[in-house]
Amino acid sequence: MNDFDYISIALLNQYSYCPHRCWRMSCAGEFADNQYTIEGTSLHDRVHTLSQINRDETWQIRAIWLKSEKYKLIGKSDLIESTDGELYPVEYKRGRKGEWDNDELQVCAQALCLEEMTGKIIATGYVYYAQSHQRQLVEISEGLRQETIATIEKVAAMWRSGNMPLPVYTARCTGCSLFSQCLPQAAGKVNRYQEAS
Repeated sequence: MNDFDYISIALLNQYSYCPHRCWRMSCAGEFADNQYTIEGTSLHDRVHTLSQINRDETWQIRAIWLKSEKYKLIGKSDLIESTDGELYPVEYKRGRKGEWDNDELQVCAQALCLEEMTGKIIATGYVYYAQSHQRQLVEISEGLRQETIATIEKVAAMWRSGNMPLPVYTARCTGCSLFSQCLPQAAGKVNRYQEAS
């Protein structure tokens, strides 16, 4: 766990969603499917067919690999579009528009890779939500860039140390495929009991 080559762009999303889940998936090698992960996998299986087309004034390419040497990131894009010479990544998600902010980190990480690969500044990206059939604009702001870089550093530190972040129960836990392995409510009760002793 002390040495690693590249961090998967998707892991930044996982870490932002829940550091404990990210540790279980990337360090402990645990994963379980549920309805949400199966729907997400099915969506990405459809999207990840390498293709290149022009739609009106927009050039689209699907399923290309993105990489950053500077940030040690790697991942497959869902869709890269170019309109009037401006490139932007489009990340596909199964849920509804505006449901989670961690999706924006994933778009920003793709933008960081695209910038390094092309030498162009990427100012925007999108998250396409399959359930609502809507795109949500993601401004690649300085604040989002710093948050993304900080998350990259946290994932790298977690990998180097191997230390497991403690589970924290939130509303997101009920939809997590690793909920039964984690039992965040039970962990919280044990911690409170130990503190009271």
